[in-house]
Amino acid sequence: MSQAQLNEFIPPPECPVFEPSWEEFADPFAYINKIRPIAEKTGICKIRPPPEWQPPFACDVDRLKFTPRIQRLNELEAQTRVKLNFLDQIAKFWELQGCTLKIPHVERKILDLYQLNKLVNEEGGFDAVCRERRWTKISVKMGFAPGKAIGSHLRAHYERILYPYNVFQTGDNLPKATLTNDTKDKEYTPHDLPQRQSVQPQETCSIARRAKRMRSERGCFKTEPGEVCENRPNLRRRMGTYVGKQEPVRMAVAQVKQEPIEHEVPTEYKETVLDRKPQFSKVDQYMCLVCGKGTAEDRLLLCDGCDDSYHIFCLIPPLHDVPKGDWRCPRCLAQECGKPPVAFGFEQAGRSYTLQAFGDMADSFKSDYFNMPVHMVPTELVEKEFWRLVSTIEEDVTVEYGADIASKEFGSGFPSSNSHFELSPEDKHYLSSGWNLNNMPVLDASVLTHITADICGMKLPWLYVGMCFSSFCWHIEDHWSYSINYLHWGEPKTWYGAPGYAAEHLESVMKNLAPELFESQPDLLHQLVTIMNPNTLMNNGVPIYRTNQCAGEFVITFPRAYHSGFNQGFNFAEAVNFCTMDWMAIGRNCVTHYRQLSRYCVFSHDEMVCNMASKADTMDVELASAVQKDMITMVKEEEQLRERIKKMGVVQSRQVDYEVLPDEERQCCKCRTTCYLSGITCACSPGKMVCLYHTRDLCSCPHSNLALHYKFTLDELYPMMASVKLRAESYRDWLCSVQDILENKGTKKRGLEELHTLVEQAEMKAFPHIILLDQLCTIAAEADKVAAMAQQLLNGKRQTRYRSGGGKSQNHNELTAEELRSFVRQLDSLPCNIRQAPLLKDLLTRVDDFQQRSERLLSDESPSPQELQELLDVSLGLDVELPQLPLLRERLEQARWLEAVQQANSRPESLCLDTMRRLIDQGVGLAPHCSVERAMARLQELLTVSEQWEERVLSLMEARPYHSIETLDAALQEVENIPAYLPNCLQLQDVITKAKRWLHEAEALQLGGRIPVLDSLSELLLRAEGIPVTLDPLSRLEALVSDVQTWKESAAKTFLLKNSPFSLLEVLCPRCDVGTGHQKSRSKKAKEAMQISKKSSIKLESLCDVERALSESKDSASAMVTLAEVRQREMEMLLALRSSNESKLVPAENCCALSVCVCQKAPSGAMVQCELCREVFHCGCVTATTDLEYGQAWLCPLCQRSRKPPLDKVLPLLASLQRIRVRLPEGDALRFLIERTVRWQHRVQQACAEGVLQNVSERMGRVGPGISSHLTQEINGSSFHTDHQSVPLRGLSPELEELMVEGFLLQVTLPETEQLYRYLLYKLAPPPSPCRSNAEEDQKSPRGSPHHNKNGVSSLKKEVMNSQSKRTKRRKDSSDSQHSEKAKKCRKKKSKKSKERSEEKGEDSKRTCSPTHTVSDPAASDSEEDFSLCAAPWCREPEGDEVNWVQCDGSCNQWFHQVCVGLSAERAESEDYICISCTQPDYNRGE
Repeated sequence: MSQAQLNEFIPPPECPVFEPSWEEFADPFAYINKIRPIAEKTGICKIRPPPEWQPPFACDVDRLKFTPRIQRLNELEAQTRVKLNFLDQIAKFWELQGCTLKIPHVERKILDLYQLNKLVNEEGGFDAVCRERRWTKISVKMGFAPGKAIGSHLRAHYERILYPYNVFQTGDNLPKATLTNDTKDKEYTPHDLPQRQSVQPQETCSIARRAKRMRSERGCFKTEPGEVCENRPNLRRRMGTYVGKQEPVRMAVAQVKQEPIEHEVPTEYKETVLDRKPQFSKVDQYMCLVCGKGTAEDRLLLCDGCDDSYHIFCLIPPLHDVPKGDWRCPRCLAQECGKPPVAFGFEQAGRSYTLQAFGDMADSFKSDYFNMPVHMVPTELVEKEFWRLVSTIEEDVTVEYGADIASKEFGSGFPSSNSHFELSPEDKHYLSSGWNLNNMPVLDASVLTHITADICGMKLPWLYVGMCFSSFCWHIEDHWSYSINYLHWGEPKTWYGAPGYAAEHLESVMKNLAPELFESQPDLLHQLVTIMNPNTLMNNGVPIYRTNQCAGEFVITFPRAYHSGFNQGFNFAEAVNFCTMDWMAIGRNCVTHYRQLSRYCVFSHDEMVCNMASKADTMDVELASAVQKDMITMVKEEEQLRERIKKMGVVQSRQVDYEVLPDEERQCCKCRTTCYLSGITCACSPGKMVCLYHTRDLCSCPHSNLALHYKFTLDELYPMMASVKLRAESYRDWLCSVQDILENKGTKKRGLEELHTLVEQAEMKAFPHIILLDQLCTIAAEADKVAAMAQQLLNGKRQTRYRSGGGKSQNHNELTAEELRSFVRQLDSLPCNIRQAPLLKDLLTRVDDFQQRSERLLSDESPSPQELQELLDVSLGLDVELPQLPLLRERLEQARWLEAVQQANSRPESLCLDTMRRLIDQGVGLAPHCSVERAMARLQELLTVSEQWEERVLSLMEARPYHSIETLDAALQEVENIPAYLPNCLQLQDVITKAKRWLHEAEALQLGGRIPVLDSLSELLLRAEGIPVTLDPLSRLEALVSDVQTWKESAAKTFLLKNSPFSLLEVLCPRCDVGTGHQKSRSKKAKEAMQISKKSSIKLESLCDVERALSESKDSASAMVTLAEVRQREMEMLLALRSSNESKLVPAENCCALSVCVCQKAPSGAMVQCELCREVFHCGCVTATTDLEYGQAWLCPLCQRSRKPPLDKVLPLLASLQRIRVRLPEGDALRFLIERTVRWQHRVQQACAEGVLQNVSERMGRVGPGISSHLTQEINGSSFHTDHQSVPLRGLSPELEELMVEGFLLQVTLPETEQLYRYLLYKLAPPPSPCRSNAEEDQKSPRGSPHHNKNGVSSLKKEVMNSQSKRTKRRKDSSDSQHSEKAKKCRKKKSKKSKERSEEKGEDSKRTCSPTHTVSDPAASDSEEDFSLCAAPWCREPEGDEVNWVQCDGSCNQWFHQVCVGLSAERAESEDYICISCTQPDYNRGE
């Protein structure tokens, strides 16, 4: 086969695949018999079990160790093996002549020498082809393109390589032959198939090698196995000292002169020339066997085979030079090339494998070969590659196959009762499964169960462990039996099969395509060593089918179906044989076929038949029929054979128990048939036996010396055959009786009991389940049913109707009255008698009476419901279908429906739409009647009106925009007259009621000019959402609530800090959480406040209490009272907290661990103190305090609750809220805050007027100048200090402390707050020494004297300012660019240290207050320096295009930024402003 054809392998068609259901899968042989008509047409089939059938793998993997077979793929294929044998002969021929065979290339392909030789021989030989110029024709037949002069190349190669061999085979004289090789030719390595069969491979050889046979040219010589090797150069013995010239290797095949040698094939391989060689002396060994002379020793050749000597010139044709390499004489050459071929077989591997080791090797081979993971290699690719490899001579691929491993030794893959494999309870059923291959051969339906011996592979499963490319060759099963193969796991197994009817065709095709193999091995196909490409067989008319068997699938082969295949990879399969009854005749034909081939039998067919006959009583009747036919043939054949040997003169006989003899001792030595019924022996040949067919082939003794050994006499065989016949014929008798009953033959009917007897007989004797048996069982069952029905009808036990209302029958197979009459008549026609037949007539009479009463009652126009029910009750006792019952039930249903309608109309309050629809639906199902139709019309009218009003009312309520209340009220009045329950109308009534109540409450809310509360408005709006009515006040209320929300957002922007945790009400109200720890969350504080308020009777302890009290207050006055109480409590708690926090910082002995700050840790390092709560904080835990200057108060995060907007921004909020005219807690809190602010300002002015501030200096003097607001202490070994100055509490009176605390509590920015704080801080905690020196100078200056204040600078300054239009107090920085630059410079100077600012301001004050300076230069007060600096110590340095200023109307005439002293532009224009320095003469700004 050419390379082009190999690459075009076409897969054969698929065999049938069956997927049985669980019911079909229950009986293996029944299912196989069912599919046999389809499957045997293809020879093989595949069965997929149900998905749930997954037997566990029970093989003992640890004990399983096997030695696989070695398979060289290209040696398996028949045609490829023929080519290899031919090439080996050619290579052997040239090797014996000292030359190495190298196969040439033609058109880049290896030349097929076998095909070339075959085609030349078919065309008449070399001479004929040359004479008739047929080389081009031969090249075309070999697949070469015409017109390329390939024929001349083929002729040259044939003449050089094949022609000498063919001439040698014919025995003719050869011309001088020389084997010259091209450098491109590849050396051919012989396979040596015969010699390798007995040689075990080395342990180091590659398990699955893949190598090129065509190797590069190198010297390789072969030594024959029986050859005596000596130390001879180049394997040649040469006499003399003459050294020949170095020439190309040549071979001269010649015959000895005058002694032609006939090339005959010796009968025995061991006969050699050396055996016949006479004994010569040492000198005689060197004499030429042709001329008998020993002269010319340098030209004397010594044969490397037999050591004979020849002159090179005595050979025909003579040689010119001594040949190089191994050389054989003509006699040895004929002997070596004429050896008979040895039968081909598989070698055993040199090592054993465990399953794990074999799997690793197999997977490694496949992944390396295809260069991809094993599971990713397509099956189609493996299939094409396999058939390419088995058909090529260029590549050797060797694999191993673990075949025919006995399951008896290592355990089956299926679970068995005698294995050590532990089964789970749910897998126990696999032990007895018919598809378990341990059970299938010995099932009752299997013929093999009657074979007593355990035959491995046939009755006992064989195991198969495969790898990629490992194959099983074309074969049929022993005795042409069935086979079943199950793939437990692993990669697929590819199968090819031919149907049984094509077996002889397949054999003839293989013999025609490879006759050389069958000449040496006639039974080659029985050896399982030969494979042939399915395409080749299909091209020759053999039907071939294929399949891929995957894990968990069965493959079944049918009798005499040839099959082969290969494995796709590593897998584990199990196979066994079985035989069914249809095989009996096939099995006997197989024994006859084996006798003709002289092939031994696995078991004795006759022995199996006799074993079956001995169990005839329990044999399956269908099997008995098959055995009877086979036994008739067997007994008839035995009679004829015994009669023939009797005529031959065999008179001696002896009964022998063949069962105790081994099979090899009772085989016919001629045809190898296993003898059982009889055999022939002779005393001259002990241990030998022949069958009766080959009596003449035993020995040459007289026939009278022969002895007949028999198992049974003919008289014993006849009863056995009769018992089988009886078994088969008893079935026939039973069959006749059944047919008589079914065909109702005979004059007298049989009883029902006789039918049951026949059924029981069939079950007891295991008769086959045929259609007649089914019909008999059906008739008996019907008769039983009729008898039971008759008895039940007579006894009245079948209550199949509903008692209430006489409902429909539960049994739809009841007899009608006519059927009952027919039933009584048909009882006589049954094939059997029923004893209940006479009693059924009385039932029929009662049925007739019922029908008469029913007709009379139904003819009445108004029947009584009681009478109807009574008649229906009577029908319960009649187990017959009565046609009057439906009419009676209809009339009864009509009466009950009319009663239900009347009851519903009497209670309109419960007559809903569903009730009306249900009654109408029930009425629709009733039979037509005038009363029913009238009631239906009234109900339908009421339902229509009700549905219309329901839809109308629903549309009124769902309308957008909503309807007015007047429209809805008018619709409600129209609905009230409908006598039904209407949910939507009732809902409309509820909506109108709610709307009227809402309007009343909305009018009452603002009645008399009252200001509504926000909660009341919100609750009204929420209620209005669920009222689908147009409410006039709704839009006005929504606008109010929207205005309130807008106001709250504006207030929140004004007061609340960014990301503030406080609500607006929480900021505006006095604090309720004074004293709570910083580490607690606000939610937790609120929760604790709620718990405290519940436990104690004190109110207003939390924001929730305050908010609830404000919401519940009747007017603003009561709300102010409530907030005043909260303010009083705030002041008390805060003053107590200040005192407590201040006392914590007093050093004391044995004090506990101190926790301060938000982190609740001990004070350490730089700290800062809150001016309000007096708690100290770590500078790292709070916002940076490094930018604080002297005179700036610092508040902790808990005390700094809001932005503290100026009062001029707060007053518009209150005015806008008053315009909205809605009360809300935040508004009351804002009003209270403003009133509190005004009161506080009044108290500050009053304190200034009463001289309270002047007492600070006196108190300071009494307390002492040692008071310092700088804390530097050490507590518990931890030192800390505060850099920022704060007002000490010891220098303050309670009145001033309370005044200052309340100023800080106000959530409004006031200039009085900052001025008061600075005044107190300067008096109680003066600045550091530089500032203090400046202050002393200020006290010594003339400004400090009262006289100077009256007559000096102040009065003069007033006059100057009056002359310059003092009332125009606004100044713009943009009016003077120099002034603007000066202001910017001054703002830059603000970043300097407080010391430098103090010095500069001190100089300015001296310059400003100097009387000399003031008098001599009145304009000095308007200098750029004065105008560019704000006199407020707390100057905020405002920036922008326009900054508003204000001048003090007191005695100092200083200029201030309006924003620094908390004034608006309007207020500065309309009112006088007096700074705190002028209000308190003793106040010093600290300049």
